Amino acid sequence: MAALRIGLTGGIGAGKSAVAALLVGHGAVLIDSDVLARDVVAPGSPGFAAVVREFGPDVVGPDGALDRAALSGIVFADAAARGRLESITHPLIAARAAELIDAAPAESVIVHDVPLLVERGLAGGYDLVVVVEAPTEQRVRRLTASRAMTEAQVRERIAAQGSDAERRAVADVVIRNDADLAELARTVDRLWQDRIEATNPAGGAI
Repeated sequence: MAALRIGLTGGIGAGKSAVAALLVGHGAVLIDSDVLARDVVAPGSPGFAAVVREFGPDVVGPDGALDRAALSGIVFADAAARGRLESITHPLIAARAAELIDAAPAESVIVHDVPLLVERGLAGGYDLVVVVEAPTEQRVRRLTASRAMTEAQVRERIAAQGSDAERRAVADVVIRNDADLAELARTVDRLWQDRIEATNPAGGAI
């Protein structure tokens, strides 16, 4: 049986990473786009060299790695600059993801954690699209408590992403993450049993 490919997405602060970790606990293979995005521009990599050529030495921090805050400051509010960055990183991320898929057992459940799945029109590439959502104010509280971001920065990031309605429009499953981790774990248990295990009963570590 072929691998089951799940596209996992959600707005910033919704709890997508927590859902990903719970799915891994059930035996899924995780491909995290944020991790790949960092890996493909690690110091010494072709991606790192290409980004520095495009945006200049000011995007390199004192430690020799990309200064992600400086780079974000350039591309976040400039669609053309963001497009130039994505033209470098997206092909590299896709190539690395393909390598990881090829290395996974044939009957694996593969979870692709893709923050911009909806914005990039990628929903059609998955067998199952899972969207994680939470109320905006709860997301703001989580992010200001756990990250070095101000409330204004968090709200700006939320506004720049797709809306809950846009994500729901492509979702096969919507997980509402507005309670505690125990409740989230129970929800993911039900997802695994009712939608994933039933679809791929012979899969990997199920």
